Amino acid sequence: MKEISITSKFTIFESVSELPNDVFSLMEKAVGIRKKAYAPYSHFRVGVALLLDNNQVVLGSNQENAAYPSGLCAERVAIFSASAIYPEAKIMKMAISATADDNPSLTPIPPCGACRQSISEYEINQELPIEIYFMGESGNVYKSESLKNLLPLMFDKKLL
Repeated sequence: MKEISITSKFTIFESVSELPNDVFSLMEKAVGIRKKAYAPYSHFRVGVALLLDNNQVVLGSNQENAAYPSGLCAERVAIFSASAIYPEAKIMKMAISATADDNPSLTPIPPCGACRQSISEYEINQELPIEIYFMGESGNVYKSESLKNLLPLMFDKKLL
């Protein structure tokens, strides 16, 4: 029997004011679109802003539906929109802000498992890591250099 050890490395910014200017702007857009999320059931709002290699910014917010699980997470709304509108573009950076209406989170909230899998599809296909920044309503911002930090044993088409 063998054992392996998998580690993840993140950079922690104590607030959005510490972010590089381009990421600060991206996170501001994520916060803005988060506030417009359609979350009448969970009251948990998520906003995402993507920076593409063509300098376009694509936004997404979570979209709930009374017929669970017919809604869609903000991360997938944004990446699917980016792929539809700019099919040749690569995703360079992703900023995520998430919080509940009644219980504001100061803890950075990463993408859920389904979103991690969807993001991995794009990172693998574009052969370029996606920088992912995530936060709660305010407070610390975590930076991952690649989705591999969040999903180290990625499932992709090579395994099919």
